[in-house]
Amino acid sequence: MAAAKREAQNNGLGAEREGLLPDSKPRLDKPEVKRNGERDRSRQVKRGLGSTEGAPTVTKSRPTQSQDGQIRERTPGNKYEAILRGAIKVFARSGFFNSKVAEIAKEAGVADGTVYLYFKNKDDILVSIFNYVVDEALERGRARLSSVDDPIEIIRQIATAHLERFAGDRDLAIVFQAELRSSTKFMEQFSATGVTEYLELIRRAIQEGQKRGVLRKELNSTLMAKILFGSIDEMVTNWVLSKKKYSLVATGETVLDVFFNGIAAKG
Repeated sequence: MAAAKREAQNNGLGAEREGLLPDSKPRLDKPEVKRNGERDRSRQVKRGLGSTEGAPTVTKSRPTQSQDGQIRERTPGNKYEAILRGAIKVFARSGFFNSKVAEIAKEAGVADGTVYLYFKNKDDILVSIFNYVVDEALERGRARLSSVDDPIEIIRQIATAHLERFAGDRDLAIVFQAELRSSTKFMEQFSATGVTEYLELIRRAIQEGQKRGVLRKELNSTLMAKILFGSIDEMVTNWVLSKKKYSLVATGETVLDVFFNGIAAKG
């Protein structure tokens, strides 16, 4: 009997070790490593393009922007940014679905395999472009607005900066207004992207204007922020699709005039 009991105990321990029986301590699965198409990787990039899972350590540098608004890298070894810039050009030229990773690699000046060290696939690259640019815009916007106190002026500068950004880089405008919206993966993640933070930046300015009595207090600030964003966004889309050449930034004046003053005649 004693021998049988010992054998049963040993079998139980063996089964427990192999995970067939519940252990005295809970088993914790290793967290899934998120790739850079998601927000956490994008934020790592914004902190200086340090090492990430599945990618080699890259030079800690951040892009600068020229007067035309395009991304410029400070160091030639920054392959992550080079791939993003190359992808923007290829997607704008050939369309997302017709583009190949090999084309992006060639445009970026890297080997095909290097692209896969940083991105899982084309969808990953596309979403990363969005996250990167929005994070950059938020950072630059907060810095630009840090010394501005007037809520009306804050709203005006947000709208103007938005239009200036795309007016200075037509390829980026095409990717944002056309190619991104054709990606199922992006649209599924859209509500969790930096747009939420962007809208909040506008909403807070509107709310402050309401508190100071310069904007109507009865209006929903969240709805107003979405209306302004939607209007500006549509101006960029029209500019991208139009065959006429005109100033995108200039359209912002009309948008802001209607937003602040309405369309009803004053008499």
